[in-house]
Amino acid sequence: QVELVETGGGSVQPGGSLRLSCAASGSTSSITAMGWYRQAPGKEREMVAMSINDDTTVADSVKDRFTISRDNTKNTVYLQMNSLKPEDTAVYLCNVRLWSASAYDYWGQGTQVTVSS
Repeated sequence: QVELVETGGGSVQPGGSLRLSCAASGSTSSITAMGWYRQAPGKEREMVAMSINDDTTVADSVKDRFTISRDNTKNTVYLQMNSLKPEDTAVYLCNVRLWSASAYDYWGQGTQVTVSS
């Protein structure tokens, strides 16, 4: 079992920045991927960025503004979000995968990001 704790969400003005953190505890030795999804009301859940083994993937819509990083010692993944836009408003969800199989996915409780003037 893996438990995830997300922090760093909040409200910012357009152009502002936020840094999200997701710390994993439990069976962390089996973690192969950590990253972030987001979901706005009435919209599909969208992958934002993932750290998979030694590789990273970032969605095209945010690739020039968001950066994902991972500290394996602390079992923590970060999402640095710069130049935030109102369209980035959503609940951001941490996702962790064990053993490279979706059957072993775990999800955080979500942290709200609101971008408005």
